[in-house]
Amino acid sequence: MKALAIAGIGLRIMFRDRSNVFFVFLMPLMLILIVGAAFGSGGEARLGVVVQDGGPLAARMAAELHELPGLEVSTEDDAGQLVADVERGRLEAGVVIPEGYGEAVRTGSAGTLRFVSRPGLTGTLVGFNVRAAAGREAERLKASRYAAAEQGGSLDDTLARADRTARSLPGVTVDVTTVGEENAYANSSQFDVGAGQQLVLFIFLTAMNGSIVLIVSRKLGIAGRMLSTPTPVRTILAGEALGRIGLALFQGLLLMGGSALLFGVDWGSPWGAVGLLVAFCLVGGGAAMVAGAAFRTEQQVGAIGIFLSLGLAAIGGSMMPLEFFSPALRTAAFFTPHGWANDGFATLVLEDGGVGDILPNLGVLLAYAAVLFALGAWLLRRSLMSAR
Repeated sequence: MKALAIAGIGLRIMFRDRSNVFFVFLMPLMLILIVGAAFGSGGEARLGVVVQDGGPLAARMAAELHELPGLEVSTEDDAGQLVADVERGRLEAGVVIPEGYGEAVRTGSAGTLRFVSRPGLTGTLVGFNVRAAAGREAERLKASRYAAAEQGGSLDDTLARADRTARSLPGVTVDVTTVGEENAYANSSQFDVGAGQQLVLFIFLTAMNGSIVLIVSRKLGIAGRMLSTPTPVRTILAGEALGRIGLALFQGLLLMGGSALLFGVDWGSPWGAVGLLVAFCLVGGGAAMVAGAAFRTEQQVGAIGIFLSLGLAAIGGSMMPLEFFSPALRTAAFFTPHGWANDGFATLVLEDGGVGDILPNLGVLLAYAAVLFALGAWLLRRSLMSAR
């Protein structure tokens, strides 16, 4: 119970500064949102369709657009709102089938569609698909008008015959072969990629920042007063360790749950994700114990600790996916615990791996944690004993 009380004291000291609540809990979620928005949709591009013509030919064109592969097509109500949604990024592109489209097509004129898109490659590719769909519909209409002129009958009847004939014709088979490595992000959402990286970055950064509590405790004489009571040094060490681990674990669980709820992040195997989280929280807690015993002032933690945290995060793949690293940099990444943690989360999220696939990652992280806790406990014990 004393160890838990000591852990609680440390957490209260840290959160006396209300800004820590923002940096520990809210800022990571904001960065997940920013990174996800910058990375792109990661899945199907979104196309909105507004049908202003109530006729059957406009409905045919809309149905053709809804069948486009690789697109998430939705029916919208207002053309002005459609343009605004494209401008704000809710949609990658939009199509308006204007009033009078059906009448223009029946009289042999060109039916005009209005297409709007966001600048960039995605909008261009959606535009190719929309033009292809409009071209297919134009060819069917041309064939149907010719049949109506030669054999008689209405355009609707010849269109129905053209559709039946098209369904009876043999299709074209396209064999697709992937050359090189398959895109690892093909089946992931825009937020899946950066969530694990931000989780690893902030758990370690917060743990290092939490080492300030150990320094403040020494400066205020809290550690010395605890030693003047019937409290063994090992209990103090256990309490400080629990405080560092508890904060990291609470932050990690909140980020996992919050990102899944707010952004739909898929963390893969629950047991694997929690296992990696716990293992890396132990690493962060051990690093905080070492920093809290080795540094003498809060300014040292603010300078050296944060620089070390961000440097390890950059080398370990928390600022750019490991898949984009050169072979030499990727090898260097696995000299850091961040590299093993990020690789483990990538295995769970991008490769649909399970606990068995990340056992090496868990083993290395636990080894890092054991070394750091052993060193931190030794340094902190020596510091406490010298303060008596």
